[in-house]
Amino acid sequence: MPAARESLLDAACTALARRPWAAVRMVDVAAAAGVSRQTLYNEFGSKEGLARALVRREADGYLAGVERALVTPGDARDRLTATAEWTASAARDNVLVRALLTGCWSERLPSPTLSAVPSSSAVPAQRRADGALPSPGDFVALVRDRAVTVLGGPGAPPAEAADLARSCELAVRLALSCVAAPPGEGGVGDLVRGALHRRPV
Repeated sequence: MPAARESLLDAACTALARRPWAAVRMVDVAAAAGVSRQTLYNEFGSKEGLARALVRREADGYLAGVERALVTPGDARDRLTATAEWTASAARDNVLVRALLTGCWSERLPSPTLSAVPSSSAVPAQRRADGALPSPGDFVALVRDRAVTVLGGPGAPPAEAADLARSCELAVRLALSCVAAPPGEGGVGDLVRGALHRRPV
């Protein structure tokens, strides 16, 4: 039921844009998606399950954007700059991504437990949402490690891999600082390019 699942998650996202998560009603999400409330409960188990699945989808969307940024044309600095710009843009445009990357969950948002939660649901889609959700530190490590893999290639000498890992982490952390305190003229790209210009990449 992937189409119904996506419709339900889209409906939940739309509802969240209009009102605080505490005021989002399952019956309204189901109606907006054009399915029964029972279908919604069958798919996610509970409102907490829906919240976890919604947050997981937004996390996956952010990480897919990182993958795209890391394969943009250009050298390693260009790709890390594109990754930093994507990070800042995704966090600016999506409140759930911003909360995931910063750990700042407002009372308007769902705040699902980051650790794995036990589930008695037999629905395969539900099990994935029951897994642990990434913390801000996990995101930094995921992006850094993925960037090292993509940019460093197999067999990179340990010293080069270590320098690349530090440059990748610097780019991601600079982007996250720009989420909290947006940069002035030149934006994230100029800030990251300037910082990476002084580092081996």
